[in-house]
Amino acid sequence: MSEAPFRPREKLIKHQQFFQNISKHTYLKGRYDVITSVAIPLALAVSSGALIARGIFNMSHGIGKKA
Repeated sequence: MSEAPFRPREKLIKHQQFFQNISKHTYLKGRYDVITSVAIPLALAVSSGALIARGIFNMSHGIGKKA
C-alpha cells in the first residue's frame, strides 16, 4: 500500500524549477538563507572584533586587573 505524497508533484516540480533558475549561490536560494548564512556570522564577527578591541584597550591601559 503506498502513501499519499508529502507534497503534490506539480508543486514540487514548480519549486525545483524556481530554485534551479535563480542566479544566486546554492546556499542563498531559500527565503531565510541570507539570515543564517550572512547576518548571523557577520554579527558574530563584529561582536568578536569589539570584544578583542576592548581587551586590547584594557591591556594597554592596565584596566581591569584583579590584584
